[in-house]
Amino acid sequence: MTSPLVVVTGANGLVGSHVVRALSQRGATVRAVVRRAGTAPDGPGVEEHVGDFADPGFAETVVAGADALVTTVHPMGDDRESQRRVGVDGTMAIASAAVAADVARHVYISTAGVYDRSPGAGDADEDGRLVGEDGGDYAVVKRDVDAALAGLSGTTRVLVRPPAILGRGGSSVWNTLRPERMRDDESQRHAVPEATFAWIHVDDLAALVADVATGAVAEGDDPDRGPVAGGCTPVNAASSPATQRDYVGAVTEALGLEPTWDDEPAWTGQIVADRARRWGWAPLVSLDDALAELKDGLRG
Repeated sequence: MTSPLVVVTGANGLVGSHVVRALSQRGATVRAVVRRAGTAPDGPGVEEHVGDFADPGFAETVVAGADALVTTVHPMGDDRESQRRVGVDGTMAIASAAVAADVARHVYISTAGVYDRSPGAGDADEDGRLVGEDGGDYAVVKRDVDAALAGLSGTTRVLVRPPAILGRGGSSVWNTLRPERMRDDESQRHAVPEATFAWIHVDDLAALVADVATGAVAEGDDPDRGPVAGGCTPVNAASSPATQRDYVGAVTEALGLEPTWDDEPAWTGQIVADRARRWGWAPLVSLDDALAELKDGLRG
């Protein structure tokens, strides 16, 4: 059996680099798409491809002959229109190229932030209520990318929806960027202690994405058993329950700071990942290990 050929955009990012490595470990050939030469991860079967995946000509070239496409790129810090230009327009450019090239699967890294997580909203499974227009730029644009991909046809599309992604890295929001803001700005150390901190470790997220992209998770007609063949299937990817006391407490402890615990309404539900577990996925990184890695990185 020949190894699958998988295209990964954002291959030098936190999620993209871990997905590339997980695919390589599974024997896949990986076309690692980056914007700057020399930034793709190394590994057996990994080929660096430098270009802009939103460019139709480059997109057509890079997906030619591929079995699967994994898209991970989203400009989180930009305004809504800039996010839409890259997130929606860019993703749909390479997604459309994949359809034209008869690529079998497209795995898109969405976010559990597309769900309504206002106080009292309850747990969120894949049929949960989505955010409205006031849900914040990142969540709204991600919601709209999901909708655009759902309207596409010709590939089996899987929308993987992780919450906060923990894992060491300079571009890591939760291990690096958010702690830096908490260090520098006292107002960032405020949190409702019992509010939910839904999370997943990047290694566990990459394992799910790689298994879906390589076909280790079989397609069918029941979304609770695997991706719907030719359809668009959302799947949540979340680990064990945690609270803001766990996360904010770990960060402030590592930085030698004191958190400020607020008493106000907050979301206390969970991101339900039963579907992913029925697909055969199980997270391996415990909350204790993830927070220990976080604290070690901040102290180091």
